[in-house]
Amino acid sequence: MPDPSKAEFIGAIDQGTTSTRFLIFDRAGRIVASAQKEHEQIFPQAGWVEHNPEEIWQRTQEVIAEAMAQRSLRPADLAAIGITNQRETTLLWNRTTGKPVANALVWQDTRVADYIAEYSRDGGPDRFRAKTGLPLATYFSALKVRWILETIPGARKQAEAGDLLFGTVDTFLLWHLTGLHLTDCTNASRTQLMDLKTLDWDDSLLAAFGIPRAVLPQIRSSSEVYGNANLAAIRGVPVAGILGDQQAALVGQTCFSPGEAKNTYGTGCFLLMNTGTEIVHSRHGLLTTVAFQLQGQPAHYALEGSVAITGALVQWLRDNLGLISKSSEIETLAAQVTDNGGVYFVPAFSGLYAPYWKHNARGVIAGLTRYSNKSHIARAVLEAAAFQTREVVDAMEKDSGVPLTVLRTDGGMVENELLMQFQADILGRGVVRPAVKETTALGAAYAAGLATGFYANTDDLRAQWSVDRTWEPQMEAAQREKMYGFWKKAVTRTFDWLEE
Repeated sequence: MPDPSKAEFIGAIDQGTTSTRFLIFDRAGRIVASAQKEHEQIFPQAGWVEHNPEEIWQRTQEVIAEAMAQRSLRPADLAAIGITNQRETTLLWNRTTGKPVANALVWQDTRVADYIAEYSRDGGPDRFRAKTGLPLATYFSALKVRWILETIPGARKQAEAGDLLFGTVDTFLLWHLTGLHLTDCTNASRTQLMDLKTLDWDDSLLAAFGIPRAVLPQIRSSSEVYGNANLAAIRGVPVAGILGDQQAALVGQTCFSPGEAKNTYGTGCFLLMNTGTEIVHSRHGLLTTVAFQLQGQPAHYALEGSVAITGALVQWLRDNLGLISKSSEIETLAAQVTDNGGVYFVPAFSGLYAPYWKHNARGVIAGLTRYSNKSHIARAVLEAAAFQTREVVDAMEKDSGVPLTVLRTDGGMVENELLMQFQADILGRGVVRPAVKETTALGAAYAAGLATGFYANTDDLRAQWSVDRTWEPQMEAAQREKMYGFWKKAVTRTFDWLEE
């Protein structure tokens, strides 16, 4: 086993919605090697989104080997590795063979929508919110597990016999890496099966969703040594940190104190505010979730605003409409016009998440005229991310009573300076991009480093965080509120598009 005190580097598996990456950081949090590979997005029918779990595991092995080879690193060069992952995505696999019983049901998948009306009849859409912090929605894992158990031939029988294992992607990867069936409390808090207070699976929730306890992983903290990797390229390296991707970004942005918040612009958009060791229940459409738990310490909680579609809308513009050939081209196209020309694009492709939670909403482009062109649409696509973030910020300030003076940002879209300026404009406050932009992977590495003594404490990590650029608002307040009013009008046009 490597000696963390002598190792120079720390690694992180970042398993996201569209790709898998392995990043290696030095002690100062700088990236020294990285590899990334995409995996197939499977759409069997409208509203269904799947991944092949075996492809994800294969890509994970490939990127680890590739990144280690870039610097000719040996396992002894790594103090530990952390795992961060797309959350809610649901997998069940055979305990003996490791073979999945079905493709993974991705967090965006809406096939369980019919269950929501069934469950809402007894207690409404918030019937589980007091215990789990989550409303009934297609987003979370519990209904996806139920669907697999009820739909895949033989799955329920195997599950009740103890032959199947359930996990989010972190659990699936850890099982392959170490043979252990574990998850951390941040990922468990996204299943709708864990009690936020006890940080354990809840028998009443398991009964309500019809899920046998035997399939569930053990819940552990986000930062401890779980076991050692058995993969050749990293054999013997401790796996010592697990965080859902948005919680990992919160840690990577060193938001360790109550009131600190970050917004990640990825496939979707996720704004989290640390509320400390207190559970704060939302009255304005946000989620209550576990932020992180360091070994031997109480869990920290967070309020979260989850937006389903932001970066995925740019991909849709590229792949489905062909208006751009690369995602990075959207900024150039959008910059060809000075405003959106009255066009607003509400990307409710998988319904609306925070703060509305309307699974039967669908996407709308509003305000089109003969004057509208592809540049206006491109600009409306970028502005949609900023408008949705404004809605979440408004809700978060009402729930927390804490004004956000500045917004820390990360994720792939923060390279888009037009978007970042518009975000500052529509929020009416500063927007900050950190020097190290890979905060999700960095957060997983930080968790693993704290568990193994590679980092002494959170103050070490705070000292590393620095600003790359800040955008200040330039838009007049009257114009800001006028545009936001049109956005709100467009959002209402998406409501109840699908009839129950």
